[in-house]
Amino acid sequence: MVAATHGPLAGVRIVELDMPGAVLFAGMLLADLGCDVVRIRRPGSEASTVAANLYRGRSQVSLDLSQAAGREQALALIAQADGVIEGYRPGVAEQVGLDPARCLALNPRLVYARASGWGREGPLAGTPGNDINHLALSGALHAIGPAAAPVPPLNLIGEYAGGSLFLALGLVSAILAAQATGRGQVIEAAQTDGAAAMMSLYYALHASGRWADARAANMIDGGAPYYRCYACADGRHVAVGALEPHAFRALCEGLGIAPDGFDQYDRARWPALTEAFAAAFASRGRDEWAALFEAGDGCVTPVLSLTEAPLHPHNRTRGTFAVQGGAMQPMPAPRFSATPTEATPPVDEAVADILARWS
Repeated sequence: MVAATHGPLAGVRIVELDMPGAVLFAGMLLADLGCDVVRIRRPGSEASTVAANLYRGRSQVSLDLSQAAGREQALALIAQADGVIEGYRPGVAEQVGLDPARCLALNPRLVYARASGWGREGPLAGTPGNDINHLALSGALHAIGPAAAPVPPLNLIGEYAGGSLFLALGLVSAILAAQATGRGQVIEAAQTDGAAAMMSLYYALHASGRWADARAANMIDGGAPYYRCYACADGRHVAVGALEPHAFRALCEGLGIAPDGFDQYDRARWPALTEAFAAAFASRGRDEWAALFEAGDGCVTPVLSLTEAPLHPHNRTRGTFAVQGGAMQPMPAPRFSATPTEATPPVDEAVADILARWS
């Protein structure tokens, strides 16, 4: 059995109706934090070895929800749970008989958390889309990348941050409310809504006239020469984040460029300064620059690959990554002093055993 005795959310019971994407990552986060998460998967749908770490920390049961017996077992689990997370297409949960109305009638203190791309209202509700589409409608995608064209930031901002993180936070918040009132509720975490919320600072800056509605034209979108990436002599890259005046000065001094010759906030001077920085960084390899700036204030770090990052001394010292199940994977975050988290492999378990544990 996987029943967690670690983490700040130990004892919180969650039923995860298996879906890829936002629900899968949210389930991992909740399990990392100590929730007793039971993942209901379709018979024959084994966990993908490609993303095995995303299944960690759960009990797993195989139920055919299209059959009455499978539905009844799922409802028996839901009756004892604090929360449910699902990300079906609109109407599917209702079709299989696991809709919010039925579940809350069975368990009035239940929190039923629904992940979606567009949400369940509006002209696009129910239409197909993926992370990049949801991100595009939030205004976030337009702001990311070089001037020529937007660049999708993997599925980190839309699906995982705008979807999974808001789903998990909303679920935990509503469970706290249910513990106080005895009443559950339905929450909806739409990726477009979440991504838009994460853009709050940039909408505020734009409204105040301090953010150009264009890519690579602002201080922290790659427009400023002191907040962007540069190619080095070996074809690898460094990341520069010298926003503060003292950091800008240290950056210039490390590159052998007189800082007094440039006003870092004068956008008219940015192209010339970018050219000067690019020429300087191109004169040495990435690791040479990383070593030169490591102990200083210039805010220059190597851009590491997925192969390199787990091997970096800082990450190794902190235990940011570990090998589990034969694969390197990131460990849970954040870290808790009194209720430490833990990453454990998933375990197949019988519904009867889970119900006995939850009763």
